Amino acid sequence: MVKLAPLHPEHVVHFYTWLRDPEVIAYSLSAFQSMKTMQQIDQWFAATLAQANTLNVGIYWAETNALIGYAGLSSISVPNQSGEYFIFIGEKAAWGKGVGTAVTKQIVHLGFTSHQLNRIMLTVSELNTGGLKAYTKAGFTLEGRLRQAACWQGIFHDKLVMSILKAEWLAQGLGLE
Repeated sequence: MVKLAPLHPEHVVHFYTWLRDPEVIAYSLSAFQSMKTMQQIDQWFAATLAQANTLNVGIYWAETNALIGYAGLSSISVPNQSGEYFIFIGEKAAWGKGVGTAVTKQIVHLGFTSHQLNRIMLTVSELNTGGLKAYTKAGFTLEGRLRQAACWQGIFHDKLVMSILKAEWLAQGLGLE
């Protein structure tokens, strides 16, 4: 279905279209809401590729090698063995096909094996039902609620905090997939 591979500077052109589509960025980084020019997107993308303590990978269709989004772990803390999961699927044709679940499982696997993490957390808009479903299928559990932490189309809503621990991941047999 999908594979994860490095992002390269030339991939920024995909983000020009994705970040200009209000539906695509509805539940994404707040910074995406204010990026209007190619120069702003170029600067963000270059900074993203250069981030320390972050795993950034492209999400590609396995059959065609076409980039459809990116995902990874940010704020990787070696002393705390923790990180924060993120995903952005820019290609609408990939929505609702299990891509989010598949990618989430792959990144969690990398976090617990290659990066020796003990805990991976994320925040998700309570309105993002597709994201909530994918994260739950990948083994994340609800940990808390940040009340009215996000505003979309002038309406405040909560952000949910979810996490998965390595012991839970192993106990659920998710590491064997």
